[in-house]
Amino acid sequence: MRIAGFLARMRPETRTLTLLVGVVAVMVSLSFAAVPFYRWFCQVTGYGGTTAVSDAGSDVVLDRTIKIRFDASLEAGMPWDFRPVQHEMEVRIGETGLAFYEAYNPTDRVIAGTAGFNVSPDAAGGYFTKIDCFCFTQQVLQPGERVQMPVSFYVDPAIVDDPEGRFIKAITLSYTFHVTALPDKQAALEQDEGAAPAAAN
Repeated sequence: MRIAGFLARMRPETRTLTLLVGVVAVMVSLSFAAVPFYRWFCQVTGYGGTTAVSDAGSDVVLDRTIKIRFDASLEAGMPWDFRPVQHEMEVRIGETGLAFYEAYNPTDRVIAGTAGFNVSPDAAGGYFTKIDCFCFTQQVLQPGERVQMPVSFYVDPAIVDDPEGRFIKAITLSYTFHVTALPDKQAALEQDEGAAPAAAN
């Protein structure tokens, strides 16, 4: 009521401007909230090929097997080499699988990256469960550094009870690495090293 009374005392032009500013502020707030909400929704439902996450493996392992394919790509401008060590494997549903991806920094500078991921078909997303993954944390590679990064996972046995999921014979796990800002400590170190040769000259 106080807000309504306050608005009623305003001149029409001022009231319109105030309402527009309020609407814009609400829309901006909602747009920021939408990103974490969408991420949470996708993780819970598997929508859009987003995987589930677990602290431990499945208690149930079925006799039925499923093929897991591994795919790797890079965002435009990311200079790393990035590939799956194995291109596919067959696991029993509920069995914990372990796969590796390899990243190499061929440049003469430190580069940080973060991997985005996706599972296809989309119907498998909620059943493909990661236990541990390099995509959970930022990766920092020194010049010339090559690393192998593990991902452990299982396919939830509940997939066989899903009207769509039970017909899935193969799942593709895809990662795309994006360049990210260096951690503050690493960035400061890079600046110091860059300043040293300049001072020497």
